Formats: sequence, C-alpha cells, structure tokens
Amino acid sequence: MTPEQRLTDLGITLPAPPPPVAAYVAWLTSNNLVIISGQIPWRDGEIAYAGRLGVELDDEQGYQAARPCAINAIAQLKAAARSWREAGQRLALVPTMGALHGAHMALIERAQGLAERTMVSIFVNPKQFGPGEDFEKYPRPQEQDLRLLRQAAVDLVFMPSIEQMFPPDFASDLKAGPLAEPLCGRHRPGHFDGVVTLVAELFRQTEPDLAVFGEKDFQQLQIIRRLVESENSPIEIVAAPLVRDPDGLAVSSRNAYLSDKQRRQALNLSGTLSLLSARAAEGQPLRELERVGMAALGKAGLEVEYLEFRREHDLELAENLLRPLRLFAAARVGPTRLIDNMPVPTA
Repeated sequence: MTPEQRLTDLGITLPAPPPPVAAYVAWLTSNNLVIISGQIPWRDGEIAYAGRLGVELDDEQGYQAARPCAINAIAQLKAAARSWREAGQRLALVPTMGALHGAHMALIERAQGLAERTMVSIFVNPKQFGPGEDFEKYPRPQEQDLRLLRQAAVDLVFMPSIEQMFPPDFASDLKAGPLAEPLCGRHRPGHFDGVVTLVAELFRQTEPDLAVFGEKDFQQLQIIRRLVESENSPIEIVAAPLVRDPDGLAVSSRNAYLSDKQRRQALNLSGTLSLLSARAAEGQPLRELERVGMAALGKAGLEVEYLEFRREHDLELAENLLRPLRLFAAARVGPTRLIDNMPVPTA
C-alpha cells in the first residue's frame, strides 16, 4: 500500500494537482500536516509531493497527521501567516535558537494563552555571534526540538537556512542603538546588531500580532521593545518571567556545557544576585554592593564580566531606588559564559 493510499484510508485526500504554494500551505496546516524540504522517511518508502509531506506512524492507530507544520521556505512562512490573518486569528511569534528547554516552553505557553496561532522560529543566528564565540558549537538537537514542539501543539515551526534568511545580496543590517552599549553589548560588540537584524526580518516576514521574549535576556527584551517603538509597529512585545531550575540557576541552553563541578560553581551567580538585590532594597549603597559581589564571585572561581545595578527602563547605571532596578551579571564558569539578572524588590 502506498503512503498516498494510507492517507486516503484515514480520510485525508491529497490535493491533485498541487495548487499554488499559499493554498497548499493552508491545506496542509488545516490538516495539521508537516512540510519539510527534503525527503521525509516512511517505514515503507518515501512520498515525493509538492512541499514534501510527513506523517507520523502510530502502532495502534496507523498513519496520523503530524503537528506542527515545520517549514524552511520564506514563501511558505508568509503564506501560512497570511492565511491565519485572513481567518481573523491572532498570531504569536516565539523566536528561538533551538536547543529548547523549560524556559522556551514557558514562552510558548504564554504565547498560546494570548493568540489562536503560535509560530516558533528556530535559527542559530550567525550575525549575533562574534569571533571566537560558540556559533559552531551551539547545540542543534533538531529532532528533539520538533518532538517538544509537537507535544506543545505549536502550529508552525520556521527553520530557515542561513542562505534563506540572509542571502548574499542581503543589505538590511540594523544597529541596535544606545541600549546595546552597556552590559553584554560592551563585552560582545555587534551582538545586539545581529539580534535586531534577525528579529526585524522575522517581524517583516510574519507580521505577528505579538512576540514573546524572556526576561533572562532583559537587555535584549528592552532593545526589541525600542525597535518596535522606533518603527511605530503594532506588534505587541510580551515579556515572560525568567525561569530557574530548582537549584536557582537560570535556565539556559548553555548550561549543557557545564560539568557537575562547574554547575555548583555557577550557582554562586544566582545566589549572589539574590543576596545583593535584597540588600539594595534595604538601602545599602549600590556601588559598594557591586564591589562586594564581584569579590565574592571571583573568590568562588567565576570570571566576572560585569555586575551592575541598572534602571529597567533605559538600562542606565542606577544611583538610587527611585525607579525600578535590576541587578545584571555576566560571568564565565570555565569557558562557558552565563548571564543572569534579578529585580530589586520594592516595598
């Protein structure tokens, strides 16, 4: 029995001949089927059809439609987003670099609570990595990521190649502006320029109603908010709280680089931020607390890049408690760079 016959037995009829891309993507999405460029293996062969169709095999129920719809062509991405907008459905975008974990899933859950359709992008963006950073090493567990997204019932996954996202004639690189100058921007020049360039492209291609970003990368969150404001965009930027493991370490894809010993060292980062934030709320001098924290982290074996109290709204160095503040930190544990932040409690 051919794959096409198996689908027919399940009451799913393939359109023939293949219609234009927009209609084809809409049909696939409505049936919760998968589009992935390249060949999708079946147990008894392969199906070659426009866009390539993948269907999961369940031993009890036979071939079942797979979700989410995973695409890597920008034309298909635009077509799917357009079909949802025309149906009056709100679209939420969750940009990621993959290597998904609990914090990513929290972003997705937040998005699904605010929109009828949720799209997740997976793209390890070369423009936000500097020389000597871990672009080549960055984890890319594609099958695991798709399994998690399927379990979360995400509607669409966009997985472009570098050539698709940034073709040779790409000439729309952006500058992140003054908010990118302190903190991570001081230690990773050009990083946030790469971030806003990618995010602006994703926004242009999908035109989402909202996009969800985590507060772990709080500087990035504020930069993207400023990007949307500067372009008078109607896209709502939604912040999701930082997620921590039970031991207090901020959840990060780069935590996988840590040995058991290094993870124990890394716990000093969140512990120190918690202590210093509480003392700042009590009125202790901010610069003195920063010096104490730097010394404590250095003694614990961390190589500290920065530890600074800054105002949330403009990321300027804080001098008092008159505005909402956060304590920001970046440090290396062995070769692994970790970031964290914590709000200063208010009375």
